[in-house]
Amino acid sequence: MNAIVISAIWGVIMMFSGAFSKNLKTVRALSIVGIALLFVVNLLELYGTHLFTVDTKGMLQFDSFGLLFNAIAIGSTAVYFLLNGRDMEKVGLHVAEYYALIFFVLCGISIASSFSSLLMLFLAIEIISIPLYILTGADKRNLKSNEASLKYFLMGAFSTGIMLMGICLIFGAKGSFSIEQIALGDGTLTPMVGAGLLLLMFSLAFKVSAAPFHFWTPDVYDGAPTVFTSFMATIVKAGLFIAFIKLFGDAFGELHGQWQTLIAIITAATLIIGNLTAVFQQSVKRMLAYSSIAQAGFMLFSLVALNGMGREGLLYYTLAYSIPTIGIFAILVRMKDYTFEGFNGLAKHQPVLAAVTSIFLLSLAGIPATAGFMGKFYMLSAAIQNGHVMWLVIIGIICAAISVYYYFRVIQAMYFKEGDAQELETSSFHKGLLVLMAAFVIFIGIQPQWLLNQLYTFFS
Repeated sequence: MNAIVISAIWGVIMMFSGAFSKNLKTVRALSIVGIALLFVVNLLELYGTHLFTVDTKGMLQFDSFGLLFNAIAIGSTAVYFLLNGRDMEKVGLHVAEYYALIFFVLCGISIASSFSSLLMLFLAIEIISIPLYILTGADKRNLKSNEASLKYFLMGAFSTGIMLMGICLIFGAKGSFSIEQIALGDGTLTPMVGAGLLLLMFSLAFKVSAAPFHFWTPDVYDGAPTVFTSFMATIVKAGLFIAFIKLFGDAFGELHGQWQTLIAIITAATLIIGNLTAVFQQSVKRMLAYSSIAQAGFMLFSLVALNGMGREGLLYYTLAYSIPTIGIFAILVRMKDYTFEGFNGLAKHQPVLAAVTSIFLLSLAGIPATAGFMGKFYMLSAAIQNGHVMWLVIIGIICAAISVYYYFRVIQAMYFKEGDAQELETSSFHKGLLVLMAAFVIFIGIQPQWLLNQLYTFFS
């Protein structure tokens, strides 16, 4: 509850800060203070200190899993603010409102990690989605941004309708919106429950850009301002995954054997389509959009397995995916040429940026000694532990090998091709933070047990 209340309040504060102060440094500093406060109050709740006592009538339940995810999401957002604060100021004139919308998204994510009623799930998804429609179209001077915003809004509204229909069917069958009440039963799948389950599955698959519901993702991510694409592809995607796994784990866990095959097929399609399509892209930004689809495929392994290792692995994977992706976008947003040729010779002109970009790409590719490798390892291990989807594990390994090709195209351009120097506005602080992020990616890749020990401490 701490994170929900503080993020909502700070979103309002950020809106008023834009009305009373035109100093961008003040607005940026206020956002950093807000995200730091949000991180602290969430940790306080994790350790048992509740600042707000609200009777939610059982619609929200705060457990270690959700609060740990909140800590990862808020911490990643803090890094995002530090790296991209100046870049957000270049998008448009309403900088304070951009920060406010992001705080509202974090409020929605905090609800998504703690809901215990289908009504709260619906509210969480909408609180996350509506600010994103605005952020996607924030660059009013860019027709691609306007088009992406309209496409995202129309597709999002359509998927929300599907979700509401699924909730109605579940309520009609079970007579309750409570996850606990829905989970009660003998494990039989009635036609109405089955139809509602399928509609909820398809709607959430759309939200996390899982195939074949991924078609909006490349155009929206490519058209949105790059600085906001970074946020959408990482923290937002992970927040929606938490809602996905909580719903199907807590409400439909007893029926796991009856929907596991379908979600495994969706996972396989997501991995194959995401990776194969990324191979043929000529824009690094669009390649990263398809890459995010492929990464969603690996995150779906936690839902396929639906065991303790899958849930813990999802938390690890969220961090292992978010930090490198935010780092790459922080460099990409300051480049004028988003094609692979735009990276030609970057190692010669900007050796530090080339080195950290290489580490981030190696992590996304799942190369050993990086966080991405251990993230994929835990996802695949969770599926192997489940024992029923070895064919899917093999597909995952093959697709991970395919991803190495398109990630290494960027590294090849930076180190083995000649190109003119691009004017990149980077400060010592910007480079230093990127270096720290790269070091962290290697650290948790070599010492994953450090992070997992923290998880075991709270799960036990």
